[in-house]
Amino acid sequence: MELLKQYQILFQKGSVDLRAAENLFHDFESGDLELDLEVILFHCQQAAEKFLKALLAVHQIHCTKTHNLRDILTLVKNAHIAVPSAIEDLLPLTFFAVEGRYGIIHDDLADTSRYFQILNELKVIVQNSVQPIYHS
Repeated sequence: MELLKQYQILFQKGSVDLRAAENLFHDFESGDLELDLEVILFHCQQAAEKFLKALLAVHQIHCTKTHNLRDILTLVKNAHIAVPSAIEDLLPLTFFAVEGRYGIIHDDLADTSRYFQILNELKVIVQNSVQPIYHS
């Protein structure tokens, strides 16, 4: 059995986080009162972080342990790696990495659909970057 490479693990885990966020959001919108937006945005942040780190790993660029999307994105941009043009719209998600899960209740749904759109675009970019390496 072949061991998965770091970028494969990050891509798979990011995909799981994105799916979890989308499923939880659907349940939230359907009136599940035991859910809050913070847990959904936490999974969005985790998906963004893992997808960006997967891109760095594919290009063999080291990233220190951080949840700060701005720091990770800076590494990606400095390496001239393609990302969605609206990628910086995901930066507010950094708040939900840890602190946001224990802070005030967030009830603004306006940005959530936009986050999903950008994250799905990012997922395709990562998938296209990772796929040729999967088959090598």
